Amino acid sequence: MRVFAAIFPPSEVREALLRAARDLPSRGNVRWSRPENVHLTLKFLGEVPEAELDGVRDVLTEVCARYEPFVAETTGFGAFPATKKARVVWAGIGEGGERLQSLAEDLESSLEGVGFERENRAYRPHVTLGRARGRPARLELPEVAAQGLKFTVREVELVRSVLGKTGAEYATLAAYPLSESRDQGS
Repeated sequence: MRVFAAIFPPSEVREALLRAARDLPSRGNVRWSRPENVHLTLKFLGEVPEAELDGVRDVLTEVCARYEPFVAETTGFGAFPATKKARVVWAGIGEGGERLQSLAEDLESSLEGVGFERENRAYRPHVTLGRARGRPARLELPEVAAQGLKFTVREVELVRSVLGKTGAEYATLAAYPLSESRDQGS
């Protein structure tokens, strides 16, 4: 099955991001994500046989136990590979970005230890909001449109993705809470 590890912001944050993104001046056709699909991917695993999921679950449990919940905040919109040739429209993360990078790197290294290939690109925390249909879109991205949306990262989800004609359908297989306190009792 096709799976990935992700963080889903609260629904009000996802909906606010999509509203702001849909108002961006653009030329081209962008298919906006459904609110329930808006997330931050930490690690895309691809096709994983059912028999290998236990190893993934063990890694997620161990890695998440090393981190406490933290606040993340959106900082503005961006596009991959560039605003004038946008294939993917996203909102960046400022506050909490270093913690997300640390969590993603820890997950990357730990999953490599159980046989998953390491990603070649450096992790850049972002919330994917839409993808260009056909040709790349041209976007005008104001600096302030996605700033100030804060949320607390409390868990990482292992998500199954099924591709269909209307886009991907996601189903959470399991949620792995971040540790509430590493120093309990001290």
